[in-house]
Amino acid sequence: MAIRILISRVVDPGNEVKLNTLLWQLRAKAMQAGGYISGETLRSLDDPNSFLVISTWNSLDEWKAWEANRERKALQDEIDRLLRFPSKTQLYIYG
Repeated sequence: MAIRILISRVVDPGNEVKLNTLLWQLRAKAMQAGGYISGETLRSLDDPNSFLVISTWNSLDEWKAWEANRERKALQDEIDRLLRFPSKTQLYIYG
């Protein structure tokens, strides 16, 4: 069953461009991962330092494999250094 992953991030002011670059790199790698269906990145109109990444995966197992991927973890570590708060990840299934 397909799942949706929502990851919210609040970047420190001045790091928006760097975060966007890293998110594009992350998506490019995710597109090569098994089970990836689609993804998008949204930026809040109310708070331009707030970003939401939504991705769709074939299954929870395939998401978990991507989440544990060494290259993903390295990019996530770079992203974390730009953030005001830790990333918040939420998993949803189609109901």
